[in-house]
Amino acid sequence: MKNNPIALALICFATMPLVSAVRADANPNTPPQGFTALFNGTDLSGWWGAATEDPRKYLALPADEFKAKHDASLADIQKHWRVENGALVNDGKGLFLTSDSSFGNFELLVDYKTVPLADSGIYLRGCPQVQIWDSTEKAKFKIGADKGSGGLWNNSAGAPGKDPLVKADKPFGEWNHLRIMMVGSRVWVWLNDQQTVNGAVMENHYARKLPVPPQGPIQLQTHGGEISWRNFFIREIKSDEANRLLRAADPEGFKSVFNGKDLTGWAGPLDCCKVEDSAIVWQPEKGGTIYTEEEYSDFVVRFEFKLPPGGNNGLALRYPGKGNAAYDAMCECQVLDDNYEKTTGKKLDPRQVHGSAYGMVGALRGYQHPIGEWNYEEVTVSGSTIKIELNGSQILNADLSKVTEFMANSAHPGKDRKSGHFGLAGHNDPVSFRNISIKPLK
Repeated sequence: MKNNPIALALICFATMPLVSAVRADANPNTPPQGFTALFNGTDLSGWWGAATEDPRKYLALPADEFKAKHDASLADIQKHWRVENGALVNDGKGLFLTSDSSFGNFELLVDYKTVPLADSGIYLRGCPQVQIWDSTEKAKFKIGADKGSGGLWNNSAGAPGKDPLVKADKPFGEWNHLRIMMVGSRVWVWLNDQQTVNGAVMENHYARKLPVPPQGPIQLQTHGGEISWRNFFIREIKSDEANRLLRAADPEGFKSVFNGKDLTGWAGPLDCCKVEDSAIVWQPEKGGTIYTEEEYSDFVVRFEFKLPPGGNNGLALRYPGKGNAAYDAMCECQVLDDNYEKTTGKKLDPRQVHGSAYGMVGALRGYQHPIGEWNYEEVTVSGSTIKIELNGSQILNADLSKVTEFMANSAHPGKDRKSGHFGLAGHNDPVSFRNISIKPLK
């Protein structure tokens, strides 16, 4: 999202230990604490071969079809990949080495060494790529080789992350160390302990209007010359750590609208909620909309939420202080268990799922943390447009002025409202909210 405060925030890792490269002369391919090895140092177990192809397609294949594709690739992998002195070595040809396992949010460590004119990269969740190439190859200066490795090269021209922040490549013949963190669609990269990407959105090369998949394999792209890899380690990033990375410290201009102690500054049926453990907790069998005393026109709101199984709530955007938030406010953006249908047995319209502008525009599904864990969300309201980023992935980008069809043909008279309160629209379920802050945009 353009000018998204998450992307502009300075991510502070002072409280997080920086994991240095594990040198080959000291227990090569032995993972640091908390990590597991993707490469065992002896053979190609745990890997198969794929090309540049949308991972959603092959991961959606029936089990027998996927197994046939997987097994058919192994001859090519054996032809072009080998293990030599505890390192994975590719001859610059063939299919890309692809992990059998899929990953969501992770931290990845790997050392690599390459040769002149080689071109490579690391696909994250099967999508290209953290770039690795010859930064001295003048023929490729026009496409960015002179800027060095470690950028998200497949991002659009001018997009954050496409070009590395610094040039940090080591001379040929020396091992380079990459550290990559991925949360949702957002990526942080360090090359040789210098940061080259800072929380930029990695675009989906295969479908630019969609975020990268929430799960997918790690791939090693190779073409043009030999490249070696070693000390290949990964660890899962849990939801609490993911939320801290995404939110960091609120940038300048954000103001907390919930003090964590009581509902000072809020209006409406406040008896619907209690404050417990620094969170607003909706009480079972209680409904209604509570809202900030202050009104907003264009704004960004950042918050965390936690859902019970089948949990249902909503965000009242530009709420007039009375009436039904779904119709009388600009909209009610759904806060709903992604597994709602399985949990309740009730069928949903696509315009009812989590993140949707209720009854008007549907959001993407599949980006929530597991039930009982906290999720981080950021909502930007600008003019008639609403954008929602959930756990680092954009799930909604809707211009309500263009909506002409409504669920159940129910009119939404408030959708063109220019200002109003920010509220929480409860529907009898014990949904929790915390760390709510708002930045007016005008």
